[in-house]
Amino acid sequence: MNLAVYDVTGKQVGSYDVDPAEIAPRVNKQLLHDAVVMYQANQRQGTHKTKTRGEVAGSTKKLYRQKGTGNARAGGRRSGTRRGGGHIFAKHPRDFGWRMPRKALQAATRMALASRLADDEVKLVAALPIDASAAGPKTAAVAGMLAALGLGESTVLVAPEQHDAVFWKSARNIAGVSVTPVADLNAWALLSPRAVVMTTAAIDA
Repeated sequence: MNLAVYDVTGKQVGSYDVDPAEIAPRVNKQLLHDAVVMYQANQRQGTHKTKTRGEVAGSTKKLYRQKGTGNARAGGRRSGTRRGGGHIFAKHPRDFGWRMPRKALQAATRMALASRLADDEVKLVAALPIDASAAGPKTAAVAGMLAALGLGESTVLVAPEQHDAVFWKSARNIAGVSVTPVADLNAWALLSPRAVVMTTAAIDA
């Protein structure tokens, strides 16, 4: 397939031939699903906590005698069946994280990129508006580039060839925009935004 290459003003300055089948011969939806679930599970804090009957405040004394009162039998006020008592199946902090094989994650990343290319959801730019030689961060320059590409209102992943601190600082204040060097891409990062912006050098890498 032939992709248009744009400059920072949104003008087409060239084209780029790429075959999604060379990146990933096929797209395995189950593998992509497993990878996305893994990345989302690893983001969970797992800090939920409720108290059992042994942790809430209150006496353990039996409220009244077992028989002869006409009421149902009852134990202490900390029972999980009473208001103010502990939770019967209390939640405790836990780690939800798990890992997939490295080669499976690498294959999922390539499949995710191939699927975005096949769906024409990747915009190629010849160069980024800001490089490491810039005097300082310029958020307006990055916002102007995205607007020129028609992505001003979308969630966007920008994938440069390598980490650029000045460009990252320029983009971090824009809502919905994330910057990830091509070497750090994963299936979740590629699939979550509405569009992907890459440089030609990044897609070569």
